[in-house]
Amino acid sequence: MSRNPRILIVEDEEPLTMLLRYNLEAEGYSVDSSARGDEAEIMLREQTPDLVLLDWMLPGLSGIELCRRIRQRAETQLLPIILLTARGEESERVRGLGTGADDYIVKPFSVPELLARVRALLRRVAPRRIANILEAGDLVLDRNTHRVRRGNRDVHLGPTEFKMLEFLMERPGRVFSRSQMLDGVWGIDTEIDERTVDVHVGRLRKAINKPRELDPIRTVRGGGYSFDETYS
Repeated sequence: MSRNPRILIVEDEEPLTMLLRYNLEAEGYSVDSSARGDEAEIMLREQTPDLVLLDWMLPGLSGIELCRRIRQRAETQLLPIILLTARGEESERVRGLGTGADDYIVKPFSVPELLARVRALLRRVAPRRIANILEAGDLVLDRNTHRVRRGNRDVHLGPTEFKMLEFLMERPGRVFSRSQMLDGVWGIDTEIDERTVDVHVGRLRKAINKPRELDPIRTVRGGGYSFDETYS
């Protein structure tokens, strides 16, 4: 897998955060963390992870309120959320799941069980993020071999164009601004100019589209770019 799923831990108990980070990174995940709910909300607006581990009780903004706000935003409406809490009563579990959490685990918990729940949730709600092969129309992208085929021919892409196509095919139909594509393809701390995105999109289109072939990459005026999986 060329892009590991990214997990955001929102937890104010530093020893637990360190334990979770160590075990998640050992499983191959990329991990970010925050000890405050309000800080985590800002992070989520800057970059959407693949899954959130969210503590119920947090300074700044409670986990329940943050969960509610995540579900209210179109960009994060389907974001997988696992609530971590010391509240084990049935009424509290019902409240947590009713707020929009996908799963719920009571402290103290087994780390292997948590990892199993993370894997299961990612498989269920974001299969494209963890699949080795992405397919749409006559395009096939293989993460293991870094090969792309369109119909009966190989498509030769540079590393950046491969990452860009992978990024777009993971999230078909979603429109990404140039800054979001910079974050997703080059990394959130990049200082590359946004116009560079247009250059690489042009190279990608030239590589995957031959005469009379439909272009799966859609330009959205004033918005950015999107991958249309219904192009064929």
